[in-house]
This record gives sequence, C-alpha cells and structure tokens, in this order.
Amino acid sequence: MSLRPFRIDVAQSVLDRISVRLADARIGYAPAEGGPWDYGMDHRYLAELVAYWRDVYDWRAEEAKLNRWPQFMATVDGVDIHFYHIQGDGSRPLPIIITHGWPGSVVEFQAAIPLLVAAGYTLVIPSLPGYGWSGRPGRPIGPASVAALWRRLMVDILCYPRFLAQGGDWGSAVTHQLGAAHADAVAAIHVNFFMGPPPGSSDDPELAEYWRSVAKLMEAESGYHHEQGTKPQTIGLALHDNPVGWAAWVVEKFWRWGDTGGVIESRFDKDHLITNLMSYLVTDNVISSLWMYYASNREKRHPGPVAVPCGLAHFPGEFYPMPSRRLAQQAYNVQRWSKLPAGGHFAAMEEPAAFAADVIAFFDQFGR
Repeated sequence: MSLRPFRIDVAQSVLDRISVRLADARIGYAPAEGGPWDYGMDHRYLAELVAYWRDVYDWRAEEAKLNRWPQFMATVDGVDIHFYHIQGDGSRPLPIIITHGWPGSVVEFQAAIPLLVAAGYTLVIPSLPGYGWSGRPGRPIGPASVAALWRRLMVDILCYPRFLAQGGDWGSAVTHQLGAAHADAVAAIHVNFFMGPPPGSSDDPELAEYWRSVAKLMEAESGYHHEQGTKPQTIGLALHDNPVGWAAWVVEKFWRWGDTGGVIESRFDKDHLITNLMSYLVTDNVISSLWMYYASNREKRHPGPVAVPCGLAHFPGEFYPMPSRRLAQQAYNVQRWSKLPAGGHFAAMEEPAAFAADVIAFFDQFGR
C-alpha cells in the first residue's frame, strides 16, 4: 500500500479530443408537444450547454481550482485511490471521510471543504474506485467492498484508528456499511440520503406505505438504474467517448434530483456541471462508474442496522422518499434528525453552508 502526492494535470491531447467531439456534435430534437423536460433531457438546454462548453468553458481554470487542496494517490488492495487529504487545526482529533455518489464526484464538495476545515476538521475525500482520478477495480465492486477499502485507507495507510464518515447517494451506502460493518473504527456517521428498513422486515402499515411510495418513484425514475444495474457495459460503451451523450445522460439527473424548481441553473451553473462531467471524461472512467450499480445488486452486505450514532439530514429537494424518523430508527441509531429548508440530492454543492453546518453540529459531539 503506497502513498504519493498527486495533482490533476490532464494531457492537452485529451482535451483536444473532447473539443473535436463537441465541435462535431449535432443536437437532436424533441416531440412538438409537451414541456422542455417532460420526456427527459431538454434538447434546447443541452444545445446551450454544449455551446458554452465548446466556446467559453475553461478546463485549465477549473483544474486549478480542483488543485487548491492537497491530493494523494494510495494503492489499496491493488486499486489506486485518489483522495483529498486536508488537515484541520487539530481541535477536532477525529477526521471525516466524505464519499460522493453517481453522477457526482469530488467536485461536489469544493465549496464545503473550507467550511469544514475552518471548524477544525481534517478531511479525507476520495474518488470512488472507477470514478474521477481513482483507478478501476478488476471487476465491479459494491458499497461493502468500498467501505472495506476506506477502512484500510484510513486505518492502515493514514493511521487514523478511529474516524467519522459522511456520504450521500452511493456515498451514503458506503457510509452505511462503514457504520454497520466497521464500528470498531467508525465513531459516527452522517448521511444526506437514507432509507427505512427493508420492506419485508415488518408488517407495519406505515412501512408498507413507505415502500409503495418508493416503488412508485422508481417506476417513474429508475430507467437509468435498471440499465446500469443489468447492462452497464452497453450504456457505458455508448457514452464513454461521447461527451454530448454523457451530458444528456447525466445533466437531466441534476435537473431532476436537485432542488431546482425546474430551473437547473438556479442550483448548478454551467461550469460546475461541465467540470463534474469532465471528471469522468478526462479520466476515461465513464464506463467503470456504472459498475457499482451492477455489483450492488449482487454484493453481500452487512445485514443489520447501523449501531454507531447516526445523523440523518433530509434536504427537501431530494427526489427519493424520506421515511419517518420512527422507520429510519429501525435501520439507523438516529442521534440527529435534520430537515433542512432548501437543497436536494447534491446537498454539498447546492447548499454548502447548510450542509457543512449540519455535519459540524452532529460530529462536534464526537470530534472534540
């Protein structure tokens, strides 16, 4: 297990190839009737985004922003893991490992980083295996396997025998597994995406109604999930060298899952959207980022509830139904229950101050 400093420095030839693809793009059309996002990605916004990407967007400026914080690469169980490692002032001795999801990246946390560090916390923010600047595993791996990698990174490589963990989306699943299976090293967890107990665990009418609402949501929203969970290579091969196709596949999720009120740039500006897209494209990790969906359907996870103290934060724009606190307590040891006034699925990017404040308020019980 080796540890070495790292800086993002994308080869100009990679950027030129993406520029050629953008210059040669032809944007398709939509049905004549219906709203701009009624059938999925709005073709007019896609054309606007691609024009900005081609003519205005400056990767080198964004790359410099991503390089503001110290980064490292560690080889953990044969997989190169890219991560930020930002030291606090020592007033909070327990570090926090923060995990992103799909279709996010470490780009999500850029505005929240200084707020958490100012509170004294040391941060470890890795790119998931097969995402961003991390290496690709030899086969698809799921959240439980990633949690085991994170434990080795924190305990064996960075020498933190005890730590805190935070996550959303896949990061929430990884964080859940950290709290459930690695409680000897994890003092507490905070998640901004969470579910109730499994549907078969109780005859509780409230639980049954909750899972009916989940099923209704998934019927309308889970096309991407089913494709990526069953045939990730098919869609991955279609998108990996296709920046416009990748943008169409991903940006619609930011519009739908964020607290946008139907106006995507009320939450995400074009530079943020494109930099997040580029974190997959410039590393050739579009395909491998989809593998976790396949592995998650097949991976054995820790079956029990999370015993360590848990902070659960619900942002109102989150697209996935939120269980009641009573139901959530069947899956988590709930010590903090927060309902935030604004923000959605990409909480740290949408509401960095509120996100950081809730994380700090909860972890301050353990990190002093």
